[in-house]
Amino acid sequence: MSEGQSFIRPNLIIEPLVDRFYAWLYTVAPVQAAMNLNFLQVPLLESYLQSPEAHVLASTNPELRGGYFVGIEEARKDEVKALLDGIRRDRADMLKLAQAVADAEDAVRQSATGFDLTPLYPKLPPELAGLIELAYDTSNQASVHFLEPLAYQPGVYDEGRQSVQLSLEDGIERPFILSTPRLPKPGTLDLHIPFHHQGLQELFSARLRPSNLDRLSDALELDAAGRAQLSAFLTDSPSLAPDRHIDAGARIRYFGHACLVLQTPEVSIVTDPFISAESGAAGRYTLDDLPDRIDYVLITHGHQDHIVLETLLQLRGRVGTVVVPRSSRGNLVDPSLRLYLEHLGLPVTDVDDFDELTFPGGRIIATPFLGEHADLDIRAKQTYFVHLGGRNLWLGADSSGIEPALYRRIRAHVGKIDMAFLGMECDGAPLTWLYQALLTQPVTKRMSDSRKLSGSNAAQAGDIVDELGASEAYIYAMGEEHWLGHVMATSYNDDSYQLKQVEEFLDACATRGVKAGHLFGQQEWRW
Repeated sequence: MSEGQSFIRPNLIIEPLVDRFYAWLYTVAPVQAAMNLNFLQVPLLESYLQSPEAHVLASTNPELRGGYFVGIEEARKDEVKALLDGIRRDRADMLKLAQAVADAEDAVRQSATGFDLTPLYPKLPPELAGLIELAYDTSNQASVHFLEPLAYQPGVYDEGRQSVQLSLEDGIERPFILSTPRLPKPGTLDLHIPFHHQGLQELFSARLRPSNLDRLSDALELDAAGRAQLSAFLTDSPSLAPDRHIDAGARIRYFGHACLVLQTPEVSIVTDPFISAESGAAGRYTLDDLPDRIDYVLITHGHQDHIVLETLLQLRGRVGTVVVPRSSRGNLVDPSLRLYLEHLGLPVTDVDDFDELTFPGGRIIATPFLGEHADLDIRAKQTYFVHLGGRNLWLGADSSGIEPALYRRIRAHVGKIDMAFLGMECDGAPLTWLYQALLTQPVTKRMSDSRKLSGSNAAQAGDIVDELGASEAYIYAMGEEHWLGHVMATSYNDDSYQLKQVEEFLDACATRGVKAGHLFGQQEWRW
């Protein structure tokens, strides 16, 4: 194979890892990564080592799906202990940084009483020197702001944590990403290289263009054993779909979850790419169905099911611009998506409400994203208006309709909407499920349960559609696709509140004369 042409197999998958945990925004962005390591991942490993059997049982219990349990068999307990010992030894500075953040926020709560903040600076932990600014809001509430670009410098941002694990998709659901570390196992190839490594771009370019085993092995800096393993991931023929491009008109394809591919002959746009590898199952589009060139990737927000590294890393080198919402600068719960992706080697543009990008025959306008973030002050969230092929599209992600007047204002700015796409996870996880490690002051369970990561219910989604004047409305699958279960970890049945709300919304649309549907797997619209 080294002398002939080779392509990667269509079911090759990559799992990006930091200290063996699946990588996502809050485990890669430097300050947030330190917090998650110290206050979530280390305690999780400690808990597992105290009772491996209990963790394994809980991780296989459908009623506890998505819980923070380590699903590693007890026979590998010593490997987990070695992982924990290595984190304590090699990431001691990260653990100190996390504790420093918690101590600083506590000091500000105790000492910032509306008077001059200058005397507080010398009293803050030395780990934060030069990385923060203290400030009051107009209600005299003080907070710590992080100078985030400085946190990406060596000494705080440690690329040595990063690695990737390659394997072949076998149709068996992978472990839930937020809890179970990925240990080496037969059939996987572990590459101890940073996410921006050029070899990864070289590898995934072999989906589009032929390469060979020697070239890819050199690019990935493989030894003989790694080279032999890589050989199993290659094939001598391409697997790209012949209809991945269009010659005329416009097309939208639904790839699952919140991922849409919008195309004309002049432009291709992908939203929140979370795309399946090919495991031989029908009924869904895969990476092989993407156009070779992607002009824009639109990211709506930073949750792990909307900015998915294992998909984005495979698109490096074929994307013109990744468009991300602008953060609030320095807020602990609102890290910069632009800095995050730039340090992974992706071309990035950040946008604020009603910023506009133009392309031949159309335009993209960033529009406000309301709710869904447990009432935290997170600004890095954006919906999008796209004018494509003569139609007005609105991509609403997990927006909430708690304030219908907002959508009236959006319509006044962009015009009547032809097709609206929206999530309806209307009974989401509580505040602490995703943000516990960043909360430096405890919250009660009652408080956490009241602040859920929820989007619109039927009535709110109906208000959005009415105010936008949408002629068609589509609800995307909300973790119902089993091949995305390792990220979503959702469990529905016919009586689930969320699905009942979708039915209610579809009935209301029918009454209003709005064409509507509940998406799943794949769908296509052409005009």
